[in-house]
Amino acid sequence: MATATSKTNWFAIWVSTAVVVVVALVVALVVWMNNSATDPGTPPTGSGIEQGSGAIVVGEGSQTLDTYIDFMCPICGQFETTYGPEILDLVNDGTITLNIHPIAILDRYSQGTEYSTRAANAMYCVAEADPDAAVPFMQAMFEQQPAEQTTGLTDEQILQIASDSGVTGIDSCVADRTYGSYVTSMTKETPIQPGASGIGTPTIAVNGETISNSDIPARGSFARLFD
Repeated sequence: MATATSKTNWFAIWVSTAVVVVVALVVALVVWMNNSATDPGTPPTGSGIEQGSGAIVVGEGSQTLDTYIDFMCPICGQFETTYGPEILDLVNDGTITLNIHPIAILDRYSQGTEYSTRAANAMYCVAEADPDAAVPFMQAMFEQQPAEQTTGLTDEQILQIASDSGVTGIDSCVADRTYGSYVTSMTKETPIQPGASGIGTPTIAVNGETISNSDIPARGSFARLFD
């Protein structure tokens, strides 16, 4: 009696192999997307930048003031105008260490140019190149602050402000948004003011304790926060 010869089903093997390959690709894509979503980005490494918090550190006082600012935020501009000189006096007399956190929560108000992220990135570029130029750069950025719902300053204008503050050679850092992802990750770490439902700017913390903006003293009395 004749015996039937078994034949290899190559079609089934090819299909099975293709399915395995597709599944592997899908898994790899999901892993890549998850990693991209949680990637904290390249951190700046300048001597004036605290690696853990991303703060740009000014001064060496025993007490601390942390400020979280968005360069598109008009109230941040008002805060700088109102309290900036007093804060620097406290830095200069050794009372406080000022920790500046450039964040980005108002990109949606710059007509697609992501001005908040670009400006915060540029602040890091400047601080990394020359820590002493960080405050003059911040002051000049607020002096030339664009209105909400505009495209904001161009990269060229930001670079000019950096140059006027004493920093050049950061063109690629600004244009490539070297610290853009880092700004995004640090923005998520911004503390929420008491009674608030989400991140806002400006936000300040005194000696590590976040306070409500309504608790900020009147102009000329900022030092009372450190009595």
